[in-house]
Amino acid sequence: MVKVADLVKEYHVSVETIRRDLEYLESAGLLRRVYGGAVAYGLYGQEPNYSHREVVNYQEKVAIGIKAAQLIEDGDTLIFDVGTTTLEVARNLKDKKDLTVITNATLIAHEMIQQQNSRVILLGGELRPGELAVSGHISDRDLKEFYANKLIMGVGGVNLQNGYTDYHLQEANTRRCMIERSDRVIAVADYSKFGVTAMNFVCKISQVEKLVTDWSTPDPVIRSFRDSGTEVFVAEEPGIMD
Repeated sequence: MVKVADLVKEYHVSVETIRRDLEYLESAGLLRRVYGGAVAYGLYGQEPNYSHREVVNYQEKVAIGIKAAQLIEDGDTLIFDVGTTTLEVARNLKDKKDLTVITNATLIAHEMIQQQNSRVILLGGELRPGELAVSGHISDRDLKEFYANKLIMGVGGVNLQNGYTDYHLQEANTRRCMIERSDRVIAVADYSKFGVTAMNFVCKISQVEKLVTDWSTPDPVIRSFRDSGTEVFVAEEPGIMD
């Protein structure tokens, strides 16, 4: 995704000029405009690789991790979804006590076991290269053995019309199983995920109680999600945090 604000700085032109250019490129079938910028076509079925996602919007993901960790309490039983942003949440739980973490992500399991404040349960299933996460019918079967009071869920794309979506077929189904086994769902999504629809439907907007995003998500978008009944938390930009 490219941001309008970044293009303005790069080319030293007005916001209106960038928007007109994006409109033209969209009409030519070269991109699709989303909130705050544009994405290349083909996004419905194509997911950037994990190493690329680790560095894209890194500051935003770190800030979201700090903010979302504030929603976790001592003694919580958590299901942790795979993702670069969910991993940042896990990295900010060092001051929590007596957590139980159920996850399909080996990187999150490794992070939480190092903190020595959690009992960690790693689901079975087929291991995906790059992501180092498991999914599939074994993971889905294992999830039926557990209940959690909170799910920390990653997001491939989200908009009010199509709900929460994901790129990977098996992981999308595993996410649906996670939602079924959790009392509350906390989704974490940086600004680039809004207005995007990935190939696989995960859940309706109404199934996510809390959504944590960053300062670059436009205010009208945040208001629209709050109006739909979602409690939205906005992470502070570095340098502005209290």
